[in-house]
Amino acid sequence: MNRRQLLKVCGVWAASGFPVTGLIGPAQAGPRDAKKRLAELTGGVKPQKGRINITLPKVTDQGRFVPIRVSVESPMSESDYVKAIHIVAERNPTPEVASFYLGPANGKAQISTRIRLLKTQVVVVAAEMSDGSVYLGKGRSKITGGAGGCG
Repeated sequence: MNRRQLLKVCGVWAASGFPVTGLIGPAQAGPRDAKKRLAELTGGVKPQKGRINITLPKVTDQGRFVPIRVSVESPMSESDYVKAIHIVAERNPTPEVASFYLGPANGKAQISTRIRLLKTQVVVVAAEMSDGSVYLGKGRSKITGGAGGCG
């Protein structure tokens, strides 16, 4: 089907009055969706608390680019290092924000980036270790004004 044919089909669909709401998925995820996605990313390993430090603003009016810094306590040696850092946002339309893959050559288990947050919510970070264990950390940022970055 070429582009013109697709546009015709969409136009006929819209003109006929069929509801579009059934074609579109939920507008936002919830904590349960974020937890499920983290389990998929980490292979279902039961996470432990600790070893993760998350730095993000407590309050910001810039939901489109919220700075976040994640560091994980690890020697980053050949036998003990962080394999991956996964970031999920509990109330974004899609919970998975980013995944970073590391190795001993990185020297430090630390990442820094900017993320989009739809509204005030909890950001969850999981660190996969070389021995197969997973550590979990949480941070919260309040988004004031506007529709955040995803709206």
